[in-house]
Amino acid sequence: MTTDRPRSTPEPDPTPGSTAAPVPGPRPSPATEPTLDTHRPADDPTAALRPGAGIGGDPADRALLPTATPARTRAAVLELLRPHRRLAAAGFGLMVLATAVGLLTQPLLGRIVDVVTERRPADALTWPVIALAAVGVVQGVTTAQGMALVSRLGETALARLRELFVERALSLPLERLERAGSGDLNSRVTRDVSRVAEAVRTALPELARSALSIVLTLVALAVLDWRFLLAALLAVPVQAHTARWYVRNAVPLYAKERIATGAQQQQLLDSIGGARTVRAYRLQEDHSRKVEARSRGAVELTMSGVRLVLRFYSRLHIAEYIGLAAVLLTGFLLVRSGSASVGTATAAALYFHSLFGPVNTALVLLDDAQSATAGLARLVGVVDETPPAAQDAEGERAARPGDPSVVLTAVVHAYLPGRPVLHGVDLEVRPKERVALVGTTGAGKTTLAKLVAGVHRPQTGRVEVGGAQPDEAGGTVGLVTQEVHVFAGPLVDDLRLARPDASEEELREALASVGALGWAEALPEGLDTVVGDGGHQLTADRAQQLALARLLLADPPVVVLDEATAEAGSSGARLLDEAAEQALRGRTALVVAHRLSQAATADRVVVMSGGRVVENGTHEELLTADGPYAALWQAWSGSRSPATEPAGEHP
Repeated sequence: MTTDRPRSTPEPDPTPGSTAAPVPGPRPSPATEPTLDTHRPADDPTAALRPGAGIGGDPADRALLPTATPARTRAAVLELLRPHRRLAAAGFGLMVLATAVGLLTQPLLGRIVDVVTERRPADALTWPVIALAAVGVVQGVTTAQGMALVSRLGETALARLRELFVERALSLPLERLERAGSGDLNSRVTRDVSRVAEAVRTALPELARSALSIVLTLVALAVLDWRFLLAALLAVPVQAHTARWYVRNAVPLYAKERIATGAQQQQLLDSIGGARTVRAYRLQEDHSRKVEARSRGAVELTMSGVRLVLRFYSRLHIAEYIGLAAVLLTGFLLVRSGSASVGTATAAALYFHSLFGPVNTALVLLDDAQSATAGLARLVGVVDETPPAAQDAEGERAARPGDPSVVLTAVVHAYLPGRPVLHGVDLEVRPKERVALVGTTGAGKTTLAKLVAGVHRPQTGRVEVGGAQPDEAGGTVGLVTQEVHVFAGPLVDDLRLARPDASEEELREALASVGALGWAEALPEGLDTVVGDGGHQLTADRAQQLALARLLLADPPVVVLDEATAEAGSSGARLLDEAAEQALRGRTALVVAHRLSQAATADRVVVMSGGRVVENGTHEELLTADGPYAALWQAWSGSRSPATEPAGEHP
């Protein structure tokens, strides 16, 4: 009713933050079932604070978004790289050339050693030194170009993966995303994308260079003398065992760390987003303990990863000592027997020593690779999630039914097993009829509105809009809720989210219809003014006018308003009610009313209590019946005063 009252705790709704096509932006209040100001709490005031109920819910109880299998992740990477085969060939070809040229350094140094040990003239050092300088220049240039191409390849593939991820995440049913929780999706968008991006920018080029260096250096050792190669290979069993041991332990550890991080973010989002409710029921200590427990779990897994890496390094050092000792001993024996010169033995020792960097880099990058692979699997899992069949805007308008009626038959819905929110609801809204939903906190109004909008599907029963399920009705239903999101960017782009092909004249008509054209044209750059984050900040009532203008542009035949004018305060209530009146004109409408004046102007009023329809009729009929609606009307009218009543609004 009034806007200066505290918000009550809702029916147990675990799915905060919902919207429904085709109207972008607004979302219902987190863990809030909007209601009249009766100050009567729900039957269970802590229901929304239980696991899975939105505030403080246990992420372990959530149906997390899928994670791809290792095989599917590898296949997805190949699919991303396939269109860029030429770029990959050029990049890796330059890397091979750079590595091959760099391998001339050790023989040239060995040549210098032979010149010195054989006491040749000083001018014999000229050509080896010039050759060393040339090798350095050529290797530097080709390495830089090769790594740049490999980096471009990785960045291009990563950009495409990001696009696919966002496209698929936006096309998934809202109910699916809400069941997973915003923390799961948020951790994938931020932490997982960041890890994969970091690996693409640093690990991929270095790993490619290191792998080529290892292979070509071993070939060079064999060219010097096959016995040097055998000596160097003594380190391989230790390194291979270390790598297998690390991968076996790192993969599940990093997967657990990702889940723990998502759970931590979900707990923070739930506790902070529901801060008012948490304080109202004095649950600060309980939520602090939950946040601490989630954070401690994430930190413990991170420290387990650190300990794993330290043990990994120590085993690598053992392999280095074994291999270098074997190569030096082999060189000593070959020089003593006259089978090799001191310069050749020196070159062999330098070759093996030069392997320290590439081998350690390749194995150490397993840490980044495993971390990135875990994140990549979570991104691919979302990309592979099957979305509902998509339609373009023209297809949606063509698919809209000619009879935009709304019919609910024996609808039962529960967010948690055994705790139904709606109980056998039957309701029919005739074409172009406006029906107001009223009731106390926890009555089930917002849940019913979400079912009609297609955000959820009922557990049992059926919801039909024009004879089809709402999420299959081709943009038939538009949902506008209390919390409005203003997208960052020019105001004209924000409006065109609802209809990309709208002309500027159509945009102005929509704004004028909701009473927003005056202030929109008065902005510094008119409709081209940047609004939202980093731009011009719109007040709550203007943001809601913007959402209603988008509704007009989307032009759905059926509209659900879930307290869409509740946040403006008394001063803007009349203007928003007039804007809503324009938006609803000629449409089938279901309005969750926060002021009974809205119910009084509706064609019909449906009163809900405890998830059931308890009264159904016109405003006058229900007042005459002297039932629950009449009691609500009397309580609401008696609580109002001329000072708090918007102009022109009287019961």
